[in-house]
Amino acid sequence: MDFKTKDKYNIDDLLEVTRILRSENGCVWDREQNHQTIRMNVLEEAYEVMEAIDSDDAAMLKEELGDILFQAVFHCQIEDERGRFCFDDICDDVAKKMIYRHPHVFGDVSVENSDEVLKNWDKLKKESKGQEMLSDTFESVPKILPALMRGQKIGKRASNAGVDFSETKQIIDLMRKKLDNLELAISTKSDEETDDYFGELLLTCCNLSRFIKKDSEKALTIATNKFIIRFRGLEQHLKDNGKTLDDLTEEEKLRFLCGEDIY
Repeated sequence: MDFKTKDKYNIDDLLEVTRILRSENGCVWDREQNHQTIRMNVLEEAYEVMEAIDSDDAAMLKEELGDILFQAVFHCQIEDERGRFCFDDICDDVAKKMIYRHPHVFGDVSVENSDEVLKNWDKLKKESKGQEMLSDTFESVPKILPALMRGQKIGKRASNAGVDFSETKQIIDLMRKKLDNLELAISTKSDEETDDYFGELLLTCCNLSRFIKKDSEKALTIATNKFIIRFRGLEQHLKDNGKTLDDLTEEEKLRFLCGEDIY
């Protein structure tokens, strides 16, 4: 088949293109790759999909979804060559999983709201994976996830099992306690306790973000982006007035870091 003359391509074409790229007559770079050499590509493409979603950019989203689909197809082709599974096996597995975990759609289970859907999902997932204890479900959360995201997901799983705070104030009070402990550890120059309390404070922040229905990763990203914008504005203001950051007083720097406008 001459792929260059085709007007519209489908998933079968993508599978064939990938097979050719990995073949003897394909691309030398593609042939040299394995799961390990391109593992980070999956993460990078996933983040680019997220950026497209946050930007509400349909053209970008279409492109980035294509890129992440290609990553899935490429990894699948490697396994197909090894005789372990093919693309149809992936489709079969995920279709069966979706049907099994949506008994309120494909079966006779009744649910009243989204919370019940998620609780059923977690229950069925635990059963299908043979997870006997709640801590087993914690271990199934990928350790490579960004730490804030992982902390929030594990907190959610504990909550689904009934282990959670009852109100926001409890978490805020705990944050104050952890902050006091951290301050004491820093003042006593205890590295081990500083590490412990700093980590516990961050995990408590994850619980708060989950409890108030906010995404901790997104919130931190937005705050970081706002800081960059403010910093750029400060630099431009200083430049316009013939000054540099070195001309700022310590008080002005502190005020800026605390979120105050100093120009």
